[in-house]
Amino acid sequence: MRKITVAIDGPAGAGKSSAAKIAAKRLHYLYIDTGAMYRAFTWALLERQLSIADEEKVAALVETVSIRLEAGEERCRVFVDAREVTKEIRSYDVSAHVSTVAALAVVRRKLVQLQREMAAGGGVILDGRDIGTVVLPQADLKLYLTASVASRARRRWLEVQAAGGTETLADIAANIAARDKLDSEREISPLRRADDAVLLDNSELTLDETADMICRLIEARAR
Repeated sequence: MRKITVAIDGPAGAGKSSAAKIAAKRLHYLYIDTGAMYRAFTWALLERQLSIADEEKVAALVETVSIRLEAGEERCRVFVDAREVTKEIRSYDVSAHVSTVAALAVVRRKLVQLQREMAAGGGVILDGRDIGTVVLPQADLKLYLTASVASRARRRWLEVQAAGGTETLADIAANIAARDKLDSEREISPLRRADDAVLLDNSELTLDETADMICRLIEARAR
């Protein structure tokens, strides 16, 4: 069975990264967490206390900072330069700014270039907001994974609670709704379902059930 290129898009909190990582592990594919790459760059901006509105400094940083992904047991390990920031990039502060940073043309150009290079050999699963529409428009299989705002907010709230965070369910739901609006309405690479993408609504599905569906679709397309 040949190994194909898989693009998974969808809104924040739909479980794209978690389900994609499980599917990749089962099928022995390479999982590339594109959202983590944007989160890592956002973290780097915030850590350096640089203004997102300062285009010159943002452009300089995107050309000099090193973002690296490594396979991990639960999720990709993320490194900015020599520092691991796997936990830090999931903070509320990063979540509140990542959509704005990801909408910057200079940032998208650089990270899209890196993502295409990683995917060139096939046998990969990438997830994000614009994988099937912009990054890999010729992907062998495109999926659009979504869920209701209420379902996505509860999942993220449970993660926050497990990590000892203090954000409320209402705050998280508001943040997700705001990110949906920003991601869908931004001028550069807006979030949308590709015309040939398979729609998967996992509002009522567990993570394992979602991964099972993804694996079945990949195996069917690979044949």
